[in-house]
Amino acid sequence: MSIIKKLASQTAIYGLSSIFGRFLNYLLVPLYTYYFTAAEYGVVSEFYAYAGFLSVFLLLGFETGYFRFRDKTGQGRDTTYSTALIFVLLINIGFFLLILASNNWLSAALNYADHPEYILCFTLILTLDAIAAIPFAKLRAENKAWRFAGIKILEILTTVGFSLFFIVYCPKAYTENPQSWVTIIYDPTLGIAYIFIANLIASCCKFLLLSPELKGLAWGFDKQLFIRLLRYSLPIVVIGFAGIINEMLDRALLKYLLPYDLNTNLKMLGIYGACYKLSILMSLFIQAFRYAAEPFFFAYADKSDARKVYADVLNFFVIFCMAIFLLVTLFLDFFQYFVGAEFRVGLEVVPILLMANLCLGIYVNLSIWYKLTDRTLLGAAVSLAGAVLTIALNVWWIPEFGYVGSAWATLACYASMAFISYSLGRYYYPVAYDVKRLLAYIVLGLGLYFAKQPLLTYVEWQSWLMSGALMSLYLLTVALFERRKSK
Repeated sequence: MSIIKKLASQTAIYGLSSIFGRFLNYLLVPLYTYYFTAAEYGVVSEFYAYAGFLSVFLLLGFETGYFRFRDKTGQGRDTTYSTALIFVLLINIGFFLLILASNNWLSAALNYADHPEYILCFTLILTLDAIAAIPFAKLRAENKAWRFAGIKILEILTTVGFSLFFIVYCPKAYTENPQSWVTIIYDPTLGIAYIFIANLIASCCKFLLLSPELKGLAWGFDKQLFIRLLRYSLPIVVIGFAGIINEMLDRALLKYLLPYDLNTNLKMLGIYGACYKLSILMSLFIQAFRYAAEPFFFAYADKSDARKVYADVLNFFVIFCMAIFLLVTLFLDFFQYFVGAEFRVGLEVVPILLMANLCLGIYVNLSIWYKLTDRTLLGAAVSLAGAVLTIALNVWWIPEFGYVGSAWATLACYASMAFISYSLGRYYYPVAYDVKRLLAYIVLGLGLYFAKQPLLTYVEWQSWLMSGALMSLYLLTVALFERRKSK
């Protein structure tokens, strides 16, 4: 249990940056959805979908490869780090120069010929973030969670600060006094471009804070090690790309597959993208867990009780995720105000997306079998199967059911991947997961969620009071059951 507590403490620290920091960023969703139309926000959702795909290719799996092969000589050098960093740096410089040369053509192809600054800003953001990923991986591997968290939080605070400055303060100052100093840096015609500009400034600040880690470039480039890294990491690229298809493809396709005009399609995309943000508490926890769990799983693999610990980790992971599911869905009457009124017609997708994220988190836990046994090609096959299912279901369901079809496609994909990964893991790296126990917690959470509305028709309680009672019932039931199992 002590090792679980250690993992939990690491997750909590990473969560400080991911959950607290991203929560500040989450507060930008009301800002964006109250200040911009659904169609304008649809543009933002579209670009972030593209960013997900490109980020995989700009890192090429070398973050995970670094964890697998990093040096532990204790001589103050880490040639795995320097080799990975040099390669990622060169890839990203080449990417930036390529996009810079083709910016006008690319902007026109995406129907943004009047706004080439969108492409340029996003290219710079992607380049800086991809290069920064390797220094961040080094901090994680060295258990420097507090430095990691501090930089992440400062990045988010910078994004929030400049978003408020450009979107709230500057328009007001410009309107009240067109001759003020604000006119030097503010152009009202840029509109949503200031969302990208605020993110770019934050990425630059993050890069500067990580600059001390760039001294590792001097440790040299090991060609033989690079080949080993590449062989291990390329299947991770396939896995990552397939994962982005599963996570982001719906927002990239909605603009093109919805049966309306371009402006209406962007409006639907904006609604879906905003409501997707309401599942962010689950995704933030999964992200924080990933930061802590990936190096932990590798470091703990040689221990005699490793498989039992992995099973315990998944058990507590599901308990916590179902608590998040109930927190958001039972109190959705409150959470809905985090998006503008125009966006609330899409709230029906929130429970579906929360369950999809739960299945994704379960898959993250189950995927240790291919990482620890170096069967990354098989892991890639699982992700590709999920990607094929995502593509097929989105192409089928978006024209038929709109963005609700995309939500169901996401759930179907992640549930299938979790099942396939569990089945393969039983053969290649058996772990005695308590499946009945896990399913019981999921069924309990879903049952309490579906029970709320029927109960309100029979019991004249306030909605928030009923939600609190059901949430308490879940926590009490889990606590009693876990206490009994621990004896």
